[in-house]
Amino acid sequence: MRPLHLFLGLILLSASLLAKVNYTQVRPLQDFVQSSVGQVRSTSTIQVPIITWGGDIATIYANGNASYTKKGSLFDQAGLNLKLVREDSFPKQLEAYMSGKSPFIRCTMGMCAQASDLLNKDPRTKPVVIYQLTWSAGGDALVVKSNIKKTKDLKGKTIALQAYGPHVDYLSKVLQGAGLSLKDVKIKWLKDLTGSNSSPMAAFYEKGIDAAFVIIPDALALTSNGTVGTGSEDSVNGARILMSTKTANRIISDVYAVRSDYYKNNKSKVEAFVRALFKANEQTAQIMSANSSEKRTLLKAAGKILLDAEQATADTQGLYLDAEFAGYAGNVKFFTNKNYPRNLTKLNKEIQGSLKKIGLLSRTSSMSYAKWDYSKLKKGLSKTSTAQKKHFDTNKVASVVSRKQQQGTLEEGEIFSFEVFFQPNQNSFAADLYEDAFKRIIDLSSTYGGALITIEGHSDPMGYLRSKKKGSAQIVLNRIKQSTKNLSLSRAIAVRDAVMDFASQKGISLDASQFAVIGQGITNPKTGMCGSVPCAPKTENEWRSNMRVKFRIIQVEAEASVFSPL
Repeated sequence: MRPLHLFLGLILLSASLLAKVNYTQVRPLQDFVQSSVGQVRSTSTIQVPIITWGGDIATIYANGNASYTKKGSLFDQAGLNLKLVREDSFPKQLEAYMSGKSPFIRCTMGMCAQASDLLNKDPRTKPVVIYQLTWSAGGDALVVKSNIKKTKDLKGKTIALQAYGPHVDYLSKVLQGAGLSLKDVKIKWLKDLTGSNSSPMAAFYEKGIDAAFVIIPDALALTSNGTVGTGSEDSVNGARILMSTKTANRIISDVYAVRSDYYKNNKSKVEAFVRALFKANEQTAQIMSANSSEKRTLLKAAGKILLDAEQATADTQGLYLDAEFAGYAGNVKFFTNKNYPRNLTKLNKEIQGSLKKIGLLSRTSSMSYAKWDYSKLKKGLSKTSTAQKKHFDTNKVASVVSRKQQQGTLEEGEIFSFEVFFQPNQNSFAADLYEDAFKRIIDLSSTYGGALITIEGHSDPMGYLRSKKKGSAQIVLNRIKQSTKNLSLSRAIAVRDAVMDFASQKGISLDASQFAVIGQGITNPKTGMCGSVPCAPKTENEWRSNMRVKFRIIQVEAEASVFSPL
């Protein structure tokens, strides 16, 4: 996410790999943002920050493919006169915002949360979130060394992370999914995101660093183009991408917010800004879907503004593809759907809670947002449906799961897993007994929308073992095996249906295509295998441990055709 001319950055970094890595100390943002609070400057041109990210391409288009609003552009038609200023340093953006140089702030939810102590000190600067641009859907990655196979292996490890950037909440959420917290890892903070010896990529080469959160070009360099690092060129031997935001596609949310005083006095202008962005989002999508001169013009303009290189059209298009635009439907869901697990209020609470635990916030606070009448804002738009869409090709999912099951490789690509247990002869799964597990699955499904979730049923092998001990014929034993497989599959289906029903009752829409059910039967008992047969349980606890359903959240980024983003 957010490359600063990624090609040039990699060249600069490669030249400085032998240089000492410069780590930094973190403290609350309010400790070093020096600007005092000033009145928003009264000028005919409003300064609006943008950052080097694909979501800002639509903003550039709305401004007429220019830094200053062009006549006839969407912003011009909305009666706005803007100056787009690229500012990738969040503290500098905050200084402009606090001083009144710009009433806008452009951040991820995590970045805004990190600044909440500062922003809430004065009622004039309390931010009002007005618009969600995008979710990161591929531009950010967690790269790990060979000693880390799953997210739970991060416990006690040292992780390189940019201070005050978009990856602080990414790390926090990943750890939460593994049952860990920020206190369970050691963080080495870096000033820059990329392109210097003060970046997580530079730190990753050091012996004491186990993992790093980086932008995808750096991740590809470290892992020999997304495979496993060989140690040649810029790669690290054994390094791989544990997950990117293709998998964790509901963690990093990019938004626009404005100062409270400006919102109060200029609500119509702010609403016009949002309305123009909705139109720009749709029109940009149409332009980018075709190979036209209009597309080439947009890419050249965005390349010049975002990457200081008009000719960097390929890099600019890469930025665009790494972003999943929220659009009208996504904004309605993000701001108004109280049941949606990744809405603004829940996201803010989750992020601020984590930041407070590590001392980056003194207290948590609510995030204000504009209460738009979305029925009015939809005028002139075509893509306004909020219905859940299928992201996965169910036939291809079935093929991938079947292959992994046959090869015994379901654990490969696993990022999270946990189990629930059932009683003998149990075939239904009441929500009141499994509510915590169901809530966890809903949260994981909603956060890791690019991951495949398998629900694997396992059966008690005692009936098979007793029959074998009696000397039953192989045909009888095979029938018992198949029967246990069928029973475990029916239980997995029952669990899936119970989760979907529970979510529906809570007003939450899950993507059914994300779930794959598997009947393991007695082929993978908790008590292990003794040769070609299950080991006999020695205690009642061991016996009961085999009666279980296992949830796995699996990264399937290598199976490119399985998942299709919106």
